[in-house]
Amino acid sequence: VAAARITGAPVVPEIMVPLVGLRSELDYVKAVIDTVAAEVAEETGMTLEYLTGTMIELPRAALRAHVIAEAAEFFSFGTNDLTQTTFGISRDDAARFINTYQRKGIIERDPFISLDFDGVGELIRIAAERGRQTRPELKLGICGEHGGDPASIHFCEDADLDYVSCSPFRVPIARLAAAQATLAAKARQGETASNVAFIPVRGSVGR
Repeated sequence: VAAARITGAPVVPEIMVPLVGLRSELDYVKAVIDTVAAEVAEETGMTLEYLTGTMIELPRAALRAHVIAEAAEFFSFGTNDLTQTTFGISRDDAARFINTYQRKGIIERDPFISLDFDGVGELIRIAAERGRQTRPELKLGICGEHGGDPASIHFCEDADLDYVSCSPFRVPIARLAAAQATLAAKARQGETASNVAFIPVRGSVGR
């Protein structure tokens, strides 16, 4: 309804369905979304343009991304929950032993602060590749505290994601890191700074 009442520049809402593991789950929820949109269009007399996508927060969703992309028009990787479901630990519980793991050299970085490139990152790469095999124009991004971590942003650039989203107070650091990551990528490709298009950074309350 809000999108139908906006005046001026057209608004294209992006409706994101969380915690999808099955294409059939997204189909079910998407049918409800489409029904409501049709009701709003009839009520307002306006045809609404909108996108329906999903958060990739489960390993199964990442592995079945080529199937889920048949119904999803965008993916947002919920890296907080994807880290939890990949490691099998909750962020709250991890706080009690992660520092010990780091001191003993079991892990190098807290995976809830800086993205685990080898595990969680591999799932993101798999989902991005498989999703775009089905839908080449699929928009990809991450939503979570990792969106404000410079090392994680460099990974997102390398994985060819379209945007990162993070908590508002982390946006300045994220913008700087995104610019540095894009410049580094273009330098590797032999392009000049004038050709650089920075990966967008969105400010939001990360999951």
